[in-house]
Amino acid sequence: MNKKQIVVSAAVVVIMGYLYWLPVKGLVKPKDDKNGKPAMAASAGAAKPAANVTVDMVSAPAKAAIGDALAAKINDLEAQLKKASDADAPALQAQLAKHWDDVNQPAPAAFYYQALARKENKVQDWISAGNRFNDAYKLTQDTLFQPAFVNDAAEAFQNALKLQPESLEGKTGLGIAYVNGAAGPMQGIALLLEVVKKDPKNWNANLNLGMFAMKSGQYEKAVSRFKTLLAQKQELEPTFYLAESYKQLGMKKEAIDAYQKCKEMMPDPIFSQRIDGYIKELNN
Repeated sequence: MNKKQIVVSAAVVVIMGYLYWLPVKGLVKPKDDKNGKPAMAASAGAAKPAANVTVDMVSAPAKAAIGDALAAKINDLEAQLKKASDADAPALQAQLAKHWDDVNQPAPAAFYYQALARKENKVQDWISAGNRFNDAYKLTQDTLFQPAFVNDAAEAFQNALKLQPESLEGKTGLGIAYVNGAAGPMQGIALLLEVVKKDPKNWNANLNLGMFAMKSGQYEKAVSRFKTLLAQKQELEPTFYLAESYKQLGMKKEAIDAYQKCKEMMPDPIFSQRIDGYIKELNN
């Protein structure tokens, strides 16, 4: 598999992955009680216990995904790292993180950025680690890895915010990790809303607020978030989520138009076939 194929494959996984989401406890919009008053929202749950996931555990499936040719340089760097002194290790860890980034494998990249951050305690390394852990959580369905990824993401962004308390990227990442299970959904949403109050066009915060609105059945709010993004830049992920939100609202024409745009953005036969199926359902 070449790098372009890996990027396409990962993009398809990301935008289709939400179909397998379960509603987030504490995030679902509460229904009215028998007296017509809004019911209390579920309280934020405690963080899930996480297994001790290591870089070796996530590197093995990542190498299988990218193939022997692309994994060769990574294997070489890993061998050098095992023999490296404490002084030489950070440079090799940085190279490994970059190589994993280049082949769109956020899980192993996250662990190398985390190792760098724990050694040198730099804001950008913590943020890079947190972003990769959030991305890894988004890409995997492995229930062993998920709690570890989300807890490591939260730790990374908390450390970044200790060093740079007003970092919007840090608050956004922490908000995402909280909603995903590191603390509690409403605490995470509050952080994301704080970000968009200061930066109304913030891409990552709006994208995730839109996705979380979909998960809680608030499709009108989701549409607004995705339109905010697409007014800035036409991208596949918000276009797909916009199409899905329109579909859930019964706005068939708008949904079909958005689905067609997705096909233009992602000329992948498997993805196009799935989109054609959605359009066919709407036309029936």
